[in-house]
Amino acid sequence: MEEGTSKEPSYSCCPSEAFQWDTREDCEVRQILDRIGDKWSLLVIALLDNRTVRFTELKKTIDGISQRMLTVTLRQLERDGLVRRTVHPVVPPRVDYELTPLGVTLHATIQSLVTWTEKHQQEIAAARANYDTRTALTEQALSSG
Repeated sequence: MEEGTSKEPSYSCCPSEAFQWDTREDCEVRQILDRIGDKWSLLVIALLDNRTVRFTELKKTIDGISQRMLTVTLRQLERDGLVRRTVHPVVPPRVDYELTPLGVTLHATIQSLVTWTEKHQQEIAAARANYDTRTALTEQALSSG
């Protein structure tokens, strides 16, 4: 659980006709967006596209994720009904993960976001470079003046 987040969502916090961008901390929509929008969840959902993947393969594939964080992420996605976990009764234990039908629908949405990012990455890189240059010049002017 991330610091600053509640353990149990309040399912009655958002009225049935809630605004699309409800900013209240206890809003279920906001909590779901926080979950599916974090960097590890997005990567896991992307990797599970149309296939079943073992835990160890996910761990090897996702650069920088700890075993604990992968376990937490998979449990949260399973709790939300996006990922299915299958334990095979073999020695050593084998655990596979796959998207549920609900997870597949989310993957399609995420793919649109990735496509947009790929299309605009050069523009964003240029904007970042421009910002960094302006910021460095401003800091330099302030420190010398």
